[in-house]
Amino acid sequence: MSDELAPLILKKGEDRRLRAGHLWVFSNEVDVTRSPLTAFAPGQLASVEAANGRPLGLAYVNPHSLIAARLLTHGKHLPDFGALLRRRLRQALALRERLFDEPYYRLVFGESDLLPGLVVDRFGDVLVMQISTAGMEARRDEIIAALQAEVEPRSIVIQNHLPMRELEGLPVGTQEVIGQPPGPLRIRENGLDFEIDLERGQKTGWFYDQRDNRARLMRHVKGARVLDVFSYAGAWGVTAAASGAKSVTCVDSSEAALDMARRNAGLNKVAVDTVHKDAFQALADFREAGEKFDVVIIDPPAFIKRRKDYKAGLAGYQRLNQAALQLVAPGGLLVSCSCSHHLSETDLVGAIQRSARHLDRFVQLLEWGHQAVDHPEHPAIPETRYLKAVTMRVVLEW
Repeated sequence: MSDELAPLILKKGEDRRLRAGHLWVFSNEVDVTRSPLTAFAPGQLASVEAANGRPLGLAYVNPHSLIAARLLTHGKHLPDFGALLRRRLRQALALRERLFDEPYYRLVFGESDLLPGLVVDRFGDVLVMQISTAGMEARRDEIIAALQAEVEPRSIVIQNHLPMRELEGLPVGTQEVIGQPPGPLRIRENGLDFEIDLERGQKTGWFYDQRDNRARLMRHVKGARVLDVFSYAGAWGVTAAASGAKSVTCVDSSEAALDMARRNAGLNKVAVDTVHKDAFQALADFREAGEKFDVVIIDPPAFIKRRKDYKAGLAGYQRLNQAALQLVAPGGLLVSCSCSHHLSETDLVGAIQRSARHLDRFVQLLEWGHQAVDHPEHPAIPETRYLKAVTMRVVLEW
């Protein structure tokens, strides 16, 4: 290992996951008697070694985080980080440019693009960046320089609203703009136009990860009455309306999000109805009114953010799906999504099946959906596989 870097030594047997390709070192895997975590500053580079001295790679360290280190390279020598970053960005950009004809996609997806702690979404000539770790925060200026060199954006918006930043000891809740103020942004997805608001929007402003699942929806909605719950800016609902749905109702607890949904419907010369209400309350009200829909879409925020939330979160998913199933007309469809990594596909389908049995419904699983191809999975890091979307046909009598 490079003499310039202090070693981070793992306990005996704790190198198996790294040797299999994972990039994370947890704090309880470090031999703190030989390499005390307290000796490292947040973001400091270290050489990671197995208990027997075998070199495993170079990582940045945060002694205050459960994930104590994240591997940047399996190399043995201190890299020129700027050059490494530009190579990784070119590699990520090459994939997206091969996949998409227009510059609207997730450009960098953290560990899956070998840039742990960094997410970048591209909206034409505007980039929106999220840094979630102290290691990447320490190299923020180099990241900005690399993005400017490789992509030449008009502006880079840095969103620092991630709760994970707080766990890393980083400031939360600020937004910075490098270059020209972007203003409202126009994007295209699946041949449709959408406008997003970076100041009032969620996360980076758009959820590219559902792109392929929304495209899959198009063939199911012609002539259908559609309910889009947790609609945000109307991506699902507007896609349904533009694909020939008879009517679309968007439900969200944010009036600002519904404003965007209405504007996005107008951009595509379609109409959507909007309901400003808590999702569970809206579902209950529709049920009380005897409403039925041919397609019900539920795309909630993560109910299970930590493993310890699993039991309560699973109960929440089952309650939500049961409420949604009660609104599906005979022979209609339920499109049910989860972005909780800790909820498996089997868990989600199981929750729907239990709900269906409780309501004396029969459900048929028609399609599996996952995150879009600009959110590639790292085969050794199951945490990068997080999005599930299942399409179920609902039969009331059997």
